Amino acid sequence: MNLTYEERMLMAICNTGSREGLIDKLAEMRSYLEPEKEELIALIDSAVGKLEVMTDEEFDLLDLTPDFDEEEETDAG
Repeated sequence: MNLTYEERMLMAICNTGSREGLIDKLAEMRSYLEPEKEELIALIDSAVGKLEVMTDEEFDLLDLTPDFDEEEETDAG
């Protein structure tokens, strides 16, 4: 599964330990957002879409450890 850095970090921050739990957590988070938060809504929708098509086994193989240094390196480079 090809996840963007932003999707991976969102999943890492909200990770519940299971694919279904994470989908539920992201859906709940989305329900609290105001409509003008379009970028975050799109990010959540994209992440949920990818989570829905992957298997539990694929989810278990994901490294969902937050890696905030990667973004700093990308911004600096």
